[in-house]
Amino acid sequence: MDLKEKLLSSFMAFEERVDVTTELHDLRTSALKNFEEKGFPTKKEEAWKYTSLNAILKNDFSIFPKKEHAIDIKDVKKYFINNIDTYKVIFIDGVFSTFLSSTTHDGLDVCLMSSALTKPKYKMVIDTYFNQIASKEESMTTLNTAFAFEGAYINVPKSTVVEKPIEIIYFSTGNEAALMVQPRNLVVVGENAHVQIVERHQSLNENPVLTNAVTEIFAQKRAIVDYYKIQNDVQTANLIDNTYIAQKQESRVSVHTFSFGGNITRNNLNFYHQGERIDSTLKGITILGDKQHVDHYTLVHHAQPNCESHQNYKCILNDQSTGVFNGKIFVEKEAQKTDAFQQNSNILLTDKATINAKPQLEIYADDVKCSHGCTIGQLDESAMFYMQQRGIPKKEAKALLMYAFTNEVTASVKIPDLKEKIAKIIATKLGVHMGFDL
Repeated sequence: MDLKEKLLSSFMAFEERVDVTTELHDLRTSALKNFEEKGFPTKKEEAWKYTSLNAILKNDFSIFPKKEHAIDIKDVKKYFINNIDTYKVIFIDGVFSTFLSSTTHDGLDVCLMSSALTKPKYKMVIDTYFNQIASKEESMTTLNTAFAFEGAYINVPKSTVVEKPIEIIYFSTGNEAALMVQPRNLVVVGENAHVQIVERHQSLNENPVLTNAVTEIFAQKRAIVDYYKIQNDVQTANLIDNTYIAQKQESRVSVHTFSFGGNITRNNLNFYHQGERIDSTLKGITILGDKQHVDHYTLVHHAQPNCESHQNYKCILNDQSTGVFNGKIFVEKEAQKTDAFQQNSNILLTDKATINAKPQLEIYADDVKCSHGCTIGQLDESAMFYMQQRGIPKKEAKALLMYAFTNEVTASVKIPDLKEKIAKIIATKLGVHMGFDL
């Protein structure tokens, strides 16, 4: 039985295990029907032209963990932002860990999606937001919707400034020979509220994992959301990360994606503008080696006037690694005075590394300022020579140039201790001590 057949045959058993309303059952059934018709995406689809899941799907994934597993804090402490206090929402093999989590906050509603989906007190919020902006057609998103049950639910009330970052971390223990997990996150940020969120998926051994995650983020008027994704997993981990963001008037949302590890990573990042004077920021750093593969697929849908979006993705590829950037800016006829910028810059360190870049503009308004650009090349030999002439060894000179290449993105990280952590990961990936305190 292949994975698709296993998922379809397990759906009824899954619903019997969870408490679902008639409305939720109908939504799940419709989503499963879409997945049944389309199946897993293939390279025949334009959006997946450069990313194949065939090798991953050969694994015999367990869909549900056989039992709950505990983790000792000392084994996972290095994955947290240790130098500052944070709220923590931690999951182990898809199951919430009360022991590792810390969510108490007056006025901040942080709970489990399983509670939000089943308890009457959350019904109004679920009816208003759940599955409202997530795609009803994209097969991996609808698969997640069909089996959506556990994940993080975060509701930041109006005019609330969350004083500490929120860490959402999904650990995979590897106690299953191969495991598929499908976390679902819902984040609602009220008017004039501000929150910082850090998300991470981390395997603790080399057993194969397939994570199919969906996150819906709603930023109300003048809300500020800073979202950071750290992707630095082991070589047998695979991640399909689908993020959908709806922004109301004068809201500001930034998403930084740091892709350093894993086998195959696919990031689907979609912004939808639902008001004027909105600001959207999409930035990313990808550093790969061996045969790693990362695919960034972005969309910013400008539907209202006087809005801005800024995309800046940097990629360094070594060995036989492969990168993909497919970024689209869509401007409706009504979205006059749009200011949209997109840049994708890539460095190939070997002849066998590959980048596939497809920046796109689709504009129907006539009073806009939109631009996109893509560069692909190698390190500047003249700069290397200049640094070596001044006593900097070749390895360190190479690392400094690559570090400077990424700095434009890391400089905009607003959590100092997270910025430091990212800088250390980058230095490690570049394989050199930078010669200064990170």
